[in-house]
Amino acid sequence: MTVMTSFGEVALLLAMAAGIGLFGTLLRQPLIVSFIAVGLIAGPSALDVVHSDAQIDLLSELGIAVLLFLVGIKLDVKLIRSLGAVSVMTGMGQVLFTAFFGYLIGLAVGLGHVTGLYVAVALTFSSTIIIVKLLSDKREIDALHGQIALGFLIVQDLFVVMAMIVLSAIGIGTSDEATHGGGSVLSVLASGVAMVAAVILFVRYVANPLTERLARAPELLVIFAIALAAMFAAIGDLVGLGKEVGGLLAGVALASTAYRETIAARLAPLRDFLLLFFFIALGATLDLSLLGSHVTGAVIFSLFVLIGNPLIVLAIMGAMGYRKRTGFLAGLTVAQISEFSLIFVAMGVSLGHVTDDALGLVTMVGLVTIAASTYMITFSHHLYALFEPWLGIFERKGTPREPSEAGSHTISSFQVIIFGLGRFGTAIGIRLRKRGVRVLGVDFNPLAVRRWRELGLEAEFGDATDAEFVAELPLRGVVWLVSTVPIHPTGLSHEDARRTLIQLARTAGFTGRIAAASHSPHDTEMMFGSGADMVLEPFQDAADRAVELLCGAEEEERTEIPEIATEGRMTA
Repeated sequence: MTVMTSFGEVALLLAMAAGIGLFGTLLRQPLIVSFIAVGLIAGPSALDVVHSDAQIDLLSELGIAVLLFLVGIKLDVKLIRSLGAVSVMTGMGQVLFTAFFGYLIGLAVGLGHVTGLYVAVALTFSSTIIIVKLLSDKREIDALHGQIALGFLIVQDLFVVMAMIVLSAIGIGTSDEATHGGGSVLSVLASGVAMVAAVILFVRYVANPLTERLARAPELLVIFAIALAAMFAAIGDLVGLGKEVGGLLAGVALASTAYRETIAARLAPLRDFLLLFFFIALGATLDLSLLGSHVTGAVIFSLFVLIGNPLIVLAIMGAMGYRKRTGFLAGLTVAQISEFSLIFVAMGVSLGHVTDDALGLVTMVGLVTIAASTYMITFSHHLYALFEPWLGIFERKGTPREPSEAGSHTISSFQVIIFGLGRFGTAIGIRLRKRGVRVLGVDFNPLAVRRWRELGLEAEFGDATDAEFVAELPLRGVVWLVSTVPIHPTGLSHEDARRTLIQLARTAGFTGRIAAASHSPHDTEMMFGSGADMVLEPFQDAADRAVELLCGAEEEERTEIPEIATEGRMTA
């Protein structure tokens, strides 16, 4: 029998991913679930056709480095400073809550003290990779709840590092078994400080001139970015901080350069390709043969993670002055356990502290919570609308932490409100202001809101799909509501923010006109069917205007080109 080569195994995995992914999209399932299913089917629990673990793990780890690099390259230092407190408080609060009550639940379902402690600690880890990928796909990584979630996930990652170090220090693990390097707590902290110092020096003296030089050859700039991400991830793993923290710091090192958007755009497809192998590898490590025992305990622990973790995050953020919507959306991101949870328990099994049953228990909890939380994050806004009437107890009166992002208006009434402060929305706002129109901009990205204010425009932090927020807007006297919010990139049946905005605005009593951006004829028809009074097609509208300018300019010169230009405009 011919043994399949590593190349053949990778080719088979890609073919399976394409086929199962297509089947999943037809059923409107998240791609992450489909890719994990590929790993389960190809792994030892089913077909057992893939054995190139080292090659797949290498691609997986490179994907992790690139993913966190792209997150770091978009981080705003001022925002990190402002969210540091809530990230630390929420991250530590969730870890302590989960560990303490998880241990008590373990004792209640019949686990021993040592096994209960292992399981409880394992439940505190959430998957940074899965959460960042989901938030990136939903374009919510830059939203306030996305930034807070990223902050407390980093706190969790540091807790993972410390847990591994403690285990190594008391002889419960070896450096070969841990995914993060060993070493003492002090050495890891010193290494972290050294890496941050290196990033600061790089940003101050090297980043801008180096990237400007590299940008003369765009391909070289991309290769340098990948090399930087891989190098920092490798150093982070070597000193015990982990690949995630290293990749994130590499992104921060280039976040202040003028080419960060170009780098991010070019690396996004590579990130998605490499992460495919992360999810396949994750599925392949789940040993379904261990799922026979502790079914009741697995169900109880899964419900605890799916419900308890989000509630504690929601409670902590509410106590700190954040709105219930922000706390709810951020809390959903910790409703699963991590791949490191399995590694942690596997360390205990290898040293005889816990049995295979404990690993089977955590594996089942991992399967349930990863799959369920994927849907919870994907349909987070639907869930918020469902539970919103009961979430008021988690919100302090006045929500003092969020008005600092929203600010107070210097103008009491507006003629136009624009949702979505990207390039298109900003261009519209600037031109309306030049004509003397009073404009208010709305976005859920605090950085976009800050940029608008720097341009001298009024801006409000908020979400177009938040009924409470839309109802509180100064809608009286507004002539136009304009939505330039991007269309969701996936094929899942998420709520369209534009359609939701139209419904919420009318429900709130808005009697003016509504315009929405569109990028296809089908989308334009759908927007008119949803109640839009005008549909803006940025590319078509710009082409029409360009043709008008070309025709006008050429007519003045009395050439034959206007006839060609007119024909082009008619085609458009």
